[in-house]
Amino acid sequence: MFQQGLSGLNAASKSLDVIGNNISNASTVGFKASKAEFADLYANSLNGVSGNNAGIGVTVSKLAQQFTQGNIETTSNPLDVAINGGGFFRLVVNGAVEYSRNGQFTENASHTLVNAQGAQLTGYLANSAGVIQMGAPVPLTLDKSDLKPVATSEANFQMNLSSAESVPTTVPFDANDPTSYNKQTVLTVYDSLGTAHTMTSYYVKTDANTWDVYAGADGKEVVTAAVAASVSSDQPTIDARTAYNAAVQAVPADAAAVATAAGTYAAAARDAMLAAATNAGASQDELDAITAAYTAMDPTGSGSITGLSPDEINTKLADAVNVPAVKVGTLLFSNTGTLDTEAMALMDPAQTLPFNVSLPIFPSTGSQEPLTVAVTFDNTTQYGSTTNDLGSTQDGYSAGSWQRYTIDSNGVILGQYSNGKSRAMGQIAMANFASVDGLTPLGNNAWAESSASGPPTIGVPNAGSMGSLQSSAVETSNTDLTAELVNMITAQRVYQANAQTIKTEDSILQTLVNLR
Repeated sequence: MFQQGLSGLNAASKSLDVIGNNISNASTVGFKASKAEFADLYANSLNGVSGNNAGIGVTVSKLAQQFTQGNIETTSNPLDVAINGGGFFRLVVNGAVEYSRNGQFTENASHTLVNAQGAQLTGYLANSAGVIQMGAPVPLTLDKSDLKPVATSEANFQMNLSSAESVPTTVPFDANDPTSYNKQTVLTVYDSLGTAHTMTSYYVKTDANTWDVYAGADGKEVVTAAVAASVSSDQPTIDARTAYNAAVQAVPADAAAVATAAGTYAAAARDAMLAAATNAGASQDELDAITAAYTAMDPTGSGSITGLSPDEINTKLADAVNVPAVKVGTLLFSNTGTLDTEAMALMDPAQTLPFNVSLPIFPSTGSQEPLTVAVTFDNTTQYGSTTNDLGSTQDGYSAGSWQRYTIDSNGVILGQYSNGKSRAMGQIAMANFASVDGLTPLGNNAWAESSASGPPTIGVPNAGSMGSLQSSAVETSNTDLTAELVNMITAQRVYQANAQTIKTEDSILQTLVNLR
């Protein structure tokens, strides 16, 4: 009787130990509660038959951890990650692999994701293009260098060009005359150094179901406007114009004086245009074009220009930098409003998509020139509704510096950059086991594989038996405090009852002793 009672006391004490450990870890992230499982004991008889023998007590057969899902709570740390479903994080500590459900990670000095104990989170790194490189999991040391610029190589204009539009009244097309085209759109594109430029396209209806497409030279409109303003205002050349007017109005008129006055005005206008073009960021070629236009008006270099008025001089100088938009192709539409690429291919010359648009880089930045963009018109239509830009896209972007992390449900770590782009930096690996009950606890919310658990199955979140991940969240302890407190009362009563059996046995023995 003493043996049975003593084994019961030991079992109840062990149960209280387990309950106490569960309660003490009620706030431990990723903790999995345990429960004590018991088995009765019987002594074998000499002949090997034990059925008629009284039991000799109880023993703890197993301390079983309960790998049920804990609640998920949100946090303010984007590197906190909760597992919703099966699987474990795979960690490396001094070369040894361990597994955990605690997803509280930070970034150390070398940009490696680690937990509070310094264990490194493993996964799959991405290359410079943001492509995840699958293979053996490695510690997630993330590359936070600047995102390199990408030059625009492809663009798509998705539009509806209204079938109700009329052919423009002004012919031929002139980018500076809105009456010569039906629609103008602008799109920001990027050169090889990541500098932004403006690509302007124009749409001219030439017949039913037929539209010509023009592309404006990048940035030329800015310089042209600045040059035109400098000569139309006459502010830099007012004295020269006054001298010209006086020479013209002189009686009798002196042709040589008028020519000299025109030359003086032309030189002043040239200098004004050069200054305006320089301020607008003109290239050296454009500045040279202005100088060449002046030289063409004064080929002898005498400073005398005959037959030209100040307004005519202004026009010649301004035209030197007025590079018009050029035609890049013709779009044909079927009678159902969709692009008729077969009919386009039969045109002379054949029109095939994409249209290759060559844009001079302006102002010059030292990047690769020219910028060649393959332009498509996917989902462009000609319906009766209003002409409208439905969303133009291009594939280039400027350089960007790293700003922050985000982690999606598949464990992909995305870096967000100052240019508004995102790039995959890596993907978290997960592991699962045939028998999670067979894992060996290591403390610090970690387990190691064992022969009972079987080897790990390595994979990525949301695949196979792996759960999904939630960023800025943690999985709380699965300890049920209410149930544990009830279990504690039960264990206390069991302990008291076993103590009472020992007390009763002691009383019986004392009675037997007293019989003497």
